Amino acid sequence: MKTILCYGDSLTWGYDASGPGRHSLEDRWPSVLQAELGADVHVVAEGLNGRTTAFDDNFAEADRNGARTLPTVLGTHAPLDLVIIMLGANDMKPWIHGNPLAARQGMARLVSIVRGYDHGMGYPPPRVLLVSPPVLSHTTNSEYKEMFAGGDKASQHLAPLYAALAEEVGCGFFDAGTVARTTPLDGVHLDADNSRRIGAALVPKVRELLGL
Repeated sequence: MKTILCYGDSLTWGYDASGPGRHSLEDRWPSVLQAELGADVHVVAEGLNGRTTAFDDNFAEADRNGARTLPTVLGTHAPLDLVIIMLGANDMKPWIHGNPLAARQGMARLVSIVRGYDHGMGYPPPRVLLVSPPVLSHTTNSEYKEMFAGGDKASQHLAPLYAALAEEVGCGFFDAGTVARTTPLDGVHLDADNSRRIGAALVPKVRELLGL
């Protein structure tokens, strides 16, 4: 049995902007990936609303710093064969930094954590697949428009920066923006159809990385 960890933010958690609420389990992209890969693979969904790559955001009770929480998650679900990381949208918030290059550095830190973590019992480090989130889009939602001010333009740079990083460090890469679009309800999240699109599109990439 192969085990895959999907490490992300509200796009992985399944935030539904139309509620607001949470998408049904079957509509979340990790669930679609699980269904497509079948019983020989175990997909673990680790999504947290507001999670950043490697930066503090103290506006919630949970620790949103992805670099700080990742080691605990790795230990919780070991052994792992693949870690899929889709983060960076929340890094676009102005009070985080709003800088795609900083998000790229945050993702590099996450890769180094996965590879440097002592997985124990002789288990090798898992493969890593970096996924750039769909770009933020225009919205008339006043709260999200201010919360992610400038993010629509800044997030356009995430995919090429992540692709270059993946080539540099030797891990997989997928641009979720090639198959999915954020909803204009808030400009950040995914409707059910677009969430499912990401899960389905990742299947061939995951099969390739795991030799399935």
